[in-house]
Order: sequence, then structure tokens, then C-alpha cells
Amino acid sequence: MKPIPEARLPEGMRTLSPHLTCAGAADAIAFYKAAFDAVELMRLPTDDGRLLHACVSIGGHSVLLVDEMPEHRIFGPKALGGAAVTIHLMVEDVDAAFAQAVLAGAEVVMPVAEQFWGDRYGVLRDPFGHLWSLATPGERAVIGDELVQAMRDAPPLGEQTQ
Repeated sequence: MKPIPEARLPEGMRTLSPHLTCAGAADAIAFYKAAFDAVELMRLPTDDGRLLHACVSIGGHSVLLVDEMPEHRIFGPKALGGAAVTIHLMVEDVDAAFAQAVLAGAEVVMPVAEQFWGDRYGVLRDPFGHLWSLATPGERAVIGDELVQAMRDAPPLGEQTQ
């Protein structure tokens, strides 16, 4: 598969973007602006006010949104009993970004802590049921045999020191 050249994509779009279904996509846009400094690029409302399509940019990457539409079998994670995917966001200061998202209404799933692979990392659930992992890379990447050993030596996830 050959991806389309970025120059041919609409402004703000990337060749691979998460497409999130939300019970309240307009509210999700407001949350992502507050939590992750998202920039709204577009929204396409239906006659009943739901969003058929919307796009925000987070860190220069597009995130697409749509409202739940049960009549078309389009459901968000809350309606489905949870999220099966975690969106990973690398940031300069994970502690500040995590606090900003929590202040905006995100729920802490796993507090920020140093991880065996070298990142400072935590996991949030947004008010719409989507999971977000936030991380700041460590000074050096832990790779190869050292990574395998670090994983074996690490405490179980969620039991790391903050």
C-alpha cells in the first residue's frame, strides 16, 4: 500500500488518523480543546444537530469525530461497554498535560509514573469513554535485551512509583 502524499490531503489531515465516535461530538471537541489544546478544523452538522463529521488537530495530527448514530449502527465506547483502542500522545511535559486533561474532565486510569521502557507515562479516560495514554520520553530509549530485562524486573503495571 502506498499512502497518498501529504501535499494532496486537506489542510491538517494526515494519512492515518483516529476516527472517534462520541455521544456528543460537539462536547468532545470542546473537551479536546481544553484537555489537549486541540484546534478545530471543521465540523459538518446534520439537520438534527448531530455531527456527521468533524476534525480537530492535536499536536499537528488530525483526529476525526462523529456523533453516535444508533440508526446507522455507529456507537461510541460507552454504548459498547468500553474502548478497545488507546490513543497515544507524546508530549513535552506529561505531568502538566495530564493535569490539564484531568482538570478538563478526564478520569485517571493509570497515574503518571516512570516506566521500565524509559518514558514517564500515564493513562486517562476522556468523558466520552476513549482511552488516552500520555508520555514524555526518557533521556534514552531502553531497547533490545535491556528492555526485556527491564520488563521482567518491573513491578506490575499500575504499581509503579509516581
